Amino acid sequence: MKKPTSTAPGEASGLAIPTLMPVGRRLFMRYAGFTALSATAVMEACTMSDHNVPGGMVVDLGSGDFGVLNYAYALEQLEAAFYTMVIDMPYANMTPEERRILTEVRDHEIAHREFFKAALGSNAIRMLEVNFSAINFSSRDSVLQTARVFEDLGVSAYNGAGRLLTNPAFLTIAGKIVSVEARHAAVIRDLLQPKTTYFAGDDVVDPATGLDVVRSPMQVLPLAQPFIKNTISGNNLPTM
Repeated sequence: MKKPTSTAPGEASGLAIPTLMPVGRRLFMRYAGFTALSATAVMEACTMSDHNVPGGMVVDLGSGDFGVLNYAYALEQLEAAFYTMVIDMPYANMTPEERRILTEVRDHEIAHREFFKAALGSNAIRMLEVNFSAINFSSRDSVLQTARVFEDLGVSAYNGAGRLLTNPAFLTIAGKIVSVEARHAAVIRDLLQPKTTYFAGDDVVDPATGLDVVRSPMQVLPLAQPFIKNTISGNNLPTM
């Protein structure tokens, strides 16, 4: 497919940011201000840094802003693969409303994944192999609890990664995507416990600050690793 031809913020640093287009708001009408993102162009991504070592394939996320964006790309790959399986193998007695919600969440995660793939181009890591053997896709509770874990983890990961970016354009995009992920987290929690304040519990809000939980890549990657067959290395990512 064609590479975006328009100049976008970030090209000066070697990364052309595809244009972001708004998608439907049906899923989160109850949550004001929601705008989802999708990429308008997708290009083939090449392996940036992976190699065979004893114990399996290691995928190095890289360094600098490219590394941080690959970090987000890896998490979006994980979420997109998960929700794709949820829809392909719906749990017992999934209601039409739940199917609609989870389908839209799947579509948003795929859009995020493809955006990062297009933006990174030849700097993108390979497509990861997922390991969902611990998830019972026929169980509503197993699926929704796993979805909650993934969404909460993703929000905390974006919160922690933003400070590592040096390009303001990338930070703006990360801020837009994390707002979508936060609304995913809220609607999943609402499915688990309707009409409660579960979506803003102490497990996702730092009681000391009243703000969302923030995790560094070194805290997030060990939590995501059990769901990924490849070994993900963030050793070259920037730190504070």
